Amino acid sequence: MTVSVSDAARERRDFWLFMLFAFVLLAAGIGLRDPWPSDEPRFVLAAKQMVESGDWLFPHRGRELYSDKPPMLFWLQAAAFELVRNWRIAFLLPSLLAGLLTLGLTYDLGRRLWNARAGLYAAIALLFTTQFLFQVKRAQIDPLVMAWITLANWGLLLHFLRGPDWRKYWLGCFAAGLGVITKGVGVLALLLFVPYLFARWRGWAGVTRTTGDAWRWLGGALAFAAPVLGWGGAVLLAAQAYGTPEYAAYVDDLFFRQTATRYAHSWHHAQPFWYFVPVVLFGWLPLSLGYLGAAPRWWRDLRAGEARVLLPLAWALLVAVFFSIPSGKREVYLMPAMPMVALAMAPYLAELEQARWLRLTAFVLALGGGLMIAAAGVWAWFGHSAAVQRFVEQRELGDAGSLLWALVLAIGLAFVASALVFRPRRGVHALLGGFAATWLIVSLGLYPLLNDSSSARGLMRKARELAGANTELGLVAWKEQNLLMASGPVREFGFNLAWDRQYAEATVWLAADPAARRLFILQDAMGDCVDRAKAVHVGHANRREWWLAGADAIVPGCVPAPGGEDDTSGDP
Repeated sequence: MTVSVSDAARERRDFWLFMLFAFVLLAAGIGLRDPWPSDEPRFVLAAKQMVESGDWLFPHRGRELYSDKPPMLFWLQAAAFELVRNWRIAFLLPSLLAGLLTLGLTYDLGRRLWNARAGLYAAIALLFTTQFLFQVKRAQIDPLVMAWITLANWGLLLHFLRGPDWRKYWLGCFAAGLGVITKGVGVLALLLFVPYLFARWRGWAGVTRTTGDAWRWLGGALAFAAPVLGWGGAVLLAAQAYGTPEYAAYVDDLFFRQTATRYAHSWHHAQPFWYFVPVVLFGWLPLSLGYLGAAPRWWRDLRAGEARVLLPLAWALLVAVFFSIPSGKREVYLMPAMPMVALAMAPYLAELEQARWLRLTAFVLALGGGLMIAAAGVWAWFGHSAAVQRFVEQRELGDAGSLLWALVLAIGLAFVASALVFRPRRGVHALLGGFAATWLIVSLGLYPLLNDSSSARGLMRKARELAGANTELGLVAWKEQNLLMASGPVREFGFNLAWDRQYAEATVWLAADPAARRLFILQDAMGDCVDRAKAVHVGHANRREWWLAGADAIVPGCVPAPGGEDDTSGDP
């Protein structure tokens, strides 16, 4: 089918208008908040220390090597800072660019496999998916992994279904390798070979068939291995050159314990096998509303041998099965599957959007949900909930608490207004309009309002005011946000070191210059070894109580009980 010049121009215009809208929605709030726990401060701290130390090969958390994750995100955050010189902006730029890249690739796949309209509908469906918006507006590794895997899928799918196109195939394999040095699971993109080989074996139409190209196929393996071996080889050589137990432990933890061992014997986030079912049903709203209409169409097309549906859909299912096997599961693990599910629905979305049942369902969700949110906002605003009051007190919002609930009310009213404007006839538009307004209100209103308590900036600012501008703070049982948000002279005594050992080292340090030093310490780590009558309570942040203690508050000869935590789920 040929496309006229005017149609092509309209398609380009629609695409760029969509990308502009996506940029506004995803970028809103950048610069208005600092990193929030649990993961953001950890990653930004590693990136910040790369910039300050000049060591971009080995990430650190304080004085210790940080081996939980490969350094790709830290590199990009550090590079973004070198470009903009502002951490509040820089730390979110990699996720923003990853989200935009994923949307663009999803659109392009839909356009090439079906048509521009299908591509645009798939990209819109992906943009408004709850998990996509929530995660791309955060500085975690998963949006970046999703982008690399989507780029890998883009290259492989175009080669498998619109090929042969060896350059795209090699690019896809290379992108999978970049995914590996981002989080390790980039290799999952290569699972696309499974449905491709099945479709080729069954003789399905539209599948690329090549003969006598063994070296070109092997070139994909080389492209995949290039970034993995390039980075991994540099790490191994440098660690061997250092020759210390710390670097040997870093290599062992990063390449073995955090990959194969973690998959086979997960030690965090234990969940049942069916854990991802509610994720794809509720976490993927409103995309998941289309499952009911897409399912019979998928079945019809798969029976007809439609490889364009089989490959992305079967790949997403394989990814879900892969992550369902180990006991450790998090909802973000399935993020790379979202674009492929949206792509598999691409040829049907325009038709489904006009279905009466879907329009009414979306309208009811927009109107009913809006009324419930608005009612909750009014209820909280007038102080009818003890839990709400505790929340305001813990966040130290004071009079600003009323603004918080006014914003909640605004979200509810935005859904209601969207429903009244678009009405049931355009119910899907009503729901998407409410989602767009919600994320703009959250980004521009809630982010700055909650930032001081969520990021620990307010806590660390208060600690500095209480201690004095030139007093050196010794951090005991600290979290990443404490070191990241600290200002002035700071000393830390290790992160993974048990609390009692941190305390012992810190008290010796404090006694060496008691006039110019203070301990900033977690209440749970104090035990009975700090006299609270002589210490100063700094505040509550991230579900923890923090104190400031001078040498006079230290109980002589007292050692707190051993303790410590490997917390990956701190409350923002």
